[in-house]
Amino acid sequence: MNAIVKQSVAPGAVLKDVSEPRISSKQVLVKVKATSICGTDVHIYDSNEWARSRIKIPLIMGHEFAGEVVEVGKDVTSLVEGDHVSGETHIPCMRCEQCRLGNYHICENLKLRGVDVDGCFAEFVAVDEMTAWKNDKSIPFDVASAQEPLGNAVHTVFEGGGVEGKKVAIFGCGPIGIAAVGLCVQSGAESVYAVDISDYRLSLAKSFGATSVINSARDDPVKFIMDSTYGHGVDVFLEMAGAEQTIRQGLKVLKAGGRASLLGLPDKEVSIDISSDVVQKYITIKGIFGRRMFSTWYTTAAYLRSGRIDLSKLITHHFRLEQFEEAFKLMKTGKSGKIVMLP
Repeated sequence: MNAIVKQSVAPGAVLKDVSEPRISSKQVLVKVKATSICGTDVHIYDSNEWARSRIKIPLIMGHEFAGEVVEVGKDVTSLVEGDHVSGETHIPCMRCEQCRLGNYHICENLKLRGVDVDGCFAEFVAVDEMTAWKNDKSIPFDVASAQEPLGNAVHTVFEGGGVEGKKVAIFGCGPIGIAAVGLCVQSGAESVYAVDISDYRLSLAKSFGATSVINSARDDPVKFIMDSTYGHGVDVFLEMAGAEQTIRQGLKVLKAGGRASLLGLPDKEVSIDISSDVVQKYITIKGIFGRRMFSTWYTTAAYLRSGRIDLSKLITHHFRLEQFEEAFKLMKTGKSGKIVMLP
């Protein structure tokens, strides 16, 4: 089969012919119908410091997908050939303390699809029954492939409290941040401030209902938000960019007693004013990692089924798998929403 393989520490990847995966008795073989690119894939593609320290090559890249089950292991009971599925990226051990507590997403022996084991930028992928998510067949494959990043947004928006009647600031308007805008709007937030440096992505955030969009490359988001809230700030700060500046700015605009949910992953240590921006403001900071398995997926599916979130608006480009270099190049310009590749 064709697959996008990371086979050296140099930036880039190659499309090559590799053996189809062989499934175990507790796995299913999925014919990939659509797969979408994540920021983590870009880090691996570019061989940044994290990727060089984590990735063992050769590796088939990718972790967001949707497809059809074409083979079922003999011990699989919940799936049959012809089912449409996506998959949770987190592959827990099911034995450690965190797994026993139900915190599968922070398993002590966690493996990640497309990071620690071969991924889905390929024509076929082997998926453990436990991590497979059965999709409604009415959901198009390209939309279904973007469920996992929507799940990240669901986890970030709702973990630790709701947003109904709240003022929310979202820093970072990649696909997850844009999805978070839609979730906040559809869940009754009073106002949603979207902050990014890409006008293209801010326009997408606006189309998802953002009350105000701020290009922080031109305007000071702290001044804008504080002026707009009469100096009070916002009730909820969602960090989706993983940059020191956005973390610091978001904490500045968060009002006393507010909630900060941090999803973005900075590539180095971050310095913040603990005394003034955390302790004396009596705020709650929640670290968000992936999705809760599988409560987040149920909430995500509900928003899709109800039509309250239209993920098709977030998908701005489609490429064939063999056009992956063009797809990655476009994604790094910031002039795209979710990019889907079709094997």
